[in-house]
Parts: sequence; C-alpha cells; structure tokens
Amino acid sequence: MHLTSSYPNSMTIRQRRLVMLGIALLAVLLVVVSYLLAARAAKENIQLAGDRQLQIIALDIESVLERYETLPFAISYLPLTTQALLNSKDAALIQTLNQNLQELAEQAKVAAIYLMDVKGNTIAASNWTTSQSYMGQNFGFRPYFSEAIRAARPGHFYAIGNTTNIPGYFISQPVYPPGSKRGSLPPLGVIAVKISLDEFEQAWHSSEEPIALSDNQGVVFLSNRQAWKYHSLKALTTTVQQNLKDTLQYGGKSIAPIAQLPLAEQKGFDDYLLRPIGRLQWQLMLFPDQGKVLRAGLQTALLVTLILVIALAFAAFYDQRQRRLEEGRLAQRALKQAADELELNIAQRTRQLTQANEELEAKYRKLKQTENLLRSTQNEMVQAGKLAMLGQMATGITHELNQPLTAIRAFADNAITFMSRGRHEQALANLGHISHASERMGSIIAQLKGFARKSPNAIAVVDVPLAIKSAVSLLQSEIERRGVHLQIQAEQPATVLGDTVRIEQVLINLIRNALDAVEASPVREVYVRLEIDQHMVRIIISDSGTGIPQHVAEHLFEPFFTTKEVGQGLGLGLAISSSIVQAMNGSLSAGNREQGGAEFVVCIPVYLSS
Repeated sequence: MHLTSSYPNSMTIRQRRLVMLGIALLAVLLVVVSYLLAARAAKENIQLAGDRQLQIIALDIESVLERYETLPFAISYLPLTTQALLNSKDAALIQTLNQNLQELAEQAKVAAIYLMDVKGNTIAASNWTTSQSYMGQNFGFRPYFSEAIRAARPGHFYAIGNTTNIPGYFISQPVYPPGSKRGSLPPLGVIAVKISLDEFEQAWHSSEEPIALSDNQGVVFLSNRQAWKYHSLKALTTTVQQNLKDTLQYGGKSIAPIAQLPLAEQKGFDDYLLRPIGRLQWQLMLFPDQGKVLRAGLQTALLVTLILVIALAFAAFYDQRQRRLEEGRLAQRALKQAADELELNIAQRTRQLTQANEELEAKYRKLKQTENLLRSTQNEMVQAGKLAMLGQMATGITHELNQPLTAIRAFADNAITFMSRGRHEQALANLGHISHASERMGSIIAQLKGFARKSPNAIAVVDVPLAIKSAVSLLQSEIERRGVHLQIQAEQPATVLGDTVRIEQVLINLIRNALDAVEASPVREVYVRLEIDQHMVRIIISDSGTGIPQHVAEHLFEPFFTTKEVGQGLGLGLAISSSIVQAMNGSLSAGNREQGGAEFVVCIPVYLSS
C-alpha cells in the first residue's frame, strides 16, 4: 500500500535541513550578540560604580590626612617644645612635655606624637609609658626626618614602625629656635605625628571586591586582602628594593609581586580601577569582580536563548500540527484500505491459527509423554545405580553381618552351658551380648533396606553431616578391607533441601571412586571435608591417587564412560550423581589437587529455616 502526500508546504529532507541549519545559525548569532552587548553594558556599569566608590574612599582618606597636617606644625610652636630641645637634660621639663604630648595624642586620636633632636634621637614621646616607647630611639634614617631637618620642610612618609612594628602615616615639621623666623636659622629638632590608617582597612572588609592602597612604587600597604599586603603590583627593581631596606619602610621585608602568590591567594587580582591620592602619589585601586560581567552576559544570553526556544517551539508546534492534519487525512484513507485487507486476511489467519493450535496441542501431549518417560527412566537409572553399588558392596556387607552372627552363635552356646550349670548371671550377660549383636545387624540391614528401596523423590530437609556418616558406615567394611585411611571433617551443622537417600547415593559413589583411585597407590588416603558459607554447602571428597588424566576429564560425567575394566562398572555413577545434584539446584565438579590426587566438589544451596 503506497500513499503520496499532498501537503502544500511540504519540502524535501535536504531543504528542511538547510532551513533548520539557517535558523540555528541565526539563533547562535543572536545569542552571541546579546551576550557581547550585555557584557559590555555590565562592564561600563561596574566601572561607573567603581569610580564612584573610589572617589568616596579617596575623599575619606585625603580628609583624614589633611586633618592632621597642621598638628605637628602647631606643636612645633609650643614654647615647651623648644625648651625641651634646648634643655634635653632637664628631666622635669621632659616629663612635662611627655604628659602634654600624651594628652594631645589621646585628644587628637593619633597613634603617637614624638620630638627628635637634630641627630634623630627621640627625647619626648606620647607613648613614654608603654613598653614600646619611642624614648631614646633614633629615627634619623627615616625620610620624614631628613626632609624636615635638612630640607626645612614638612615630611611625609608611610612605613611600618621600627619600634612598634605597627604601620602608620608619619607627618613631620622642623622646630626652630624661639623668636626666629621659620627657615632663617637651622632647626633645633623635628616633631612628628604618626597616624593609623587601620580603620580604612577594616571598613574595606565589608566589600566583596578587593580594594588596595599602594605607594608610588606599587607596593600595597593597605588592602582588604591580607595576602596582598606588602606585595607589589609588579616586580620591583634592585634599586627600589635596596631603598626600601635602607629606610626600613616595610620592616626590611623582601617585597615580591602579587603574581607570585598561590593561585588561591591571587583570586581577584585582575583589571583594576585606579585613582591617585595624597601628596605621596599613592594609588587607590578597586578590582571589580569580572565574574559579574560574565554573569550579566550569560543571563542575557540565556534569556534570549529561552525566548528563541519558545519561539521555535511554537513554530515547530504549528508546523507539526499542519503535518499531523495532513497525515491524519492520509491515515484515514490508509485505515480504510487496511480494513478491507484485514477482512480478507482474518479468515485465513483464523484457519491458520486453529490449525497451529491443534498442532501445538498434539506436540504438547507428545512432549509430556516424553518427559514422563525421561523422568521414569532417570529414576530407574538412579535405582539401578544404587543396586549396582549394593552388589559391589555385598562382600563387605556380608563380612559385616557374619561377625555378629558368629558372635551370636558363640554367646548362645555359652548361655546354654551356663544355664545347665546354674550360672544364670553369666547366661544373662551372654543374652545381653546376643541382643547387642542383633541390634547391630538390624541397623546394618535397616541402612541397606533404606538405601535399596525406590525413593519417591520427596523434598525434605537433609542433615548433611548425618548423610556423610551414613554413607561412610555403609562403606566401612570396604574401607577397612582395602586398608585406606579415611579422614572426615564434618563437625559443623549444615542442612539442605533434597532427598536423603539420593544424597547418600552420591556420597557413596564418590567415596567408592576415591577408594578405587588409591588402591594401587603407596599412600592410601581419602579425605571428606564439609565447608559451609552464607549461601552454599560444599562436600569435598579428595584422594591421594594419581589424579584425573586430561583425556578422561573431558568425558568424566558422560553416561557409560568408564576407565574401569569390563565387569567392574557401567560408567553411570558420575552421570547419575551429577543429575541428582543438579536436581537439587547444585553442581558437581572434579579436578586435580596441587599436592596430587583427584578432588570432587558437591555444591548444594544452604537451607535457612525461617
């Protein structure tokens, strides 16, 4: 049945692919353009916001620095300041100045105020009572001292304190003799004020974006990223490094570039916004989060992609709907034609199915008959195997019965003699011996009867150690006759689901094969070992014989295959044993031991009582 589409807008597969490719390329172009435009706009907004933030921070810092600019200048005019420089040995005068400087520092909220002589020795300080007092310290190596004493101008410097190891901003002023015009005479000393900028650094910690303040050499000395402090924006020259060490500006630290820090500590060190600040040409930097640019671009691109997907989905839905309508019309015509053909085929199919059902029923009945025949044959083979084993064990069993019979005859004759002589106690004792021997014969005959009878193949719980014991007891006389040393390791309890008689038949067959295997060996040993784990019971029967040859192992479990002489076996023992074990969802395998001899392993699933 062939139908031709009359869909007016239908296209070839190649045309549809070209249209879809063009739409996909246009969509990708729109997404890329939207990403670029959004990222660009986000970058501009971030820069504008960063510039405003830097302007506010810069104004705060400059206002603090300018606020304290006049403080050392005013203190340099105090009479007590010049008197202390002229009379540095006057302890009472120095004490008074120390107290005044301490009060000024507390009121002005500066880190320290201290007075140095022309050699840079500190003769008075606001922190005179602390363990880190500047008293007696020499700061002549600091640039702010040199500028004030030699250039006769205010000095400005940022450094780590040589005594306190606390960074700060230093402002210095020269102190002139009283009554002299500034600059007309050499200075008597220098007054310096130390200002802490830690409050700015603490305020910056609330910002997620890195903020840093560096000196004119690019060394970061304030930042909300602790790992960046006292690192440079780029590698410093040897001259600059030496100058930093000479002035101890950063406590003698070796300044390394931020780029040498571990990647985790470099996070955020990228393009930055810059704003100069202060008279020392400091650089205030803000490192905008470039991830915001990426996120803004991606969000816009995702939004455009979503819109395009929705639009394409509607277009595809409309196109699909039109195609489905046309396909529906074609389907209706096809259904009508198919219905006509179906009516013609139903009768023929019905006849064929009826005939097939009749043939299947006949085959099923034949298969059922075959299955019953096979099951009956298998049971007969098992019974034949048991009877064959009984025949092979007849000599040993006869010997087993002959011993108690001889004992019974002897005890009976003695009992008659004792009775005739009136020795009733000895006669009773002999009768007890006769009873014990009869019981022994009864147990042997009971085992033979139980083993010889046809098993109904009833499933029951089998005590494996007891089954091993019963099998060994039936073979005990043959084991002793052949002079074989039998070792049994079956102490742990183990139960399986199966037929006790058939399990004993398997064990007797495997143990007899082991006895045959060691008959010609210098060492006649047979081992029966029971192993149990969570899922499986394993009965391992091994011997000290010559093992299983390779050509024999390939046919070991085949019916009627035997290596024994004619008349000593039919070759059904292992085949029947394997069949019995498989019927209990188990397996029978054979192999050779590393130390010599053959080994047969019976595996049967463990029975776990509920």
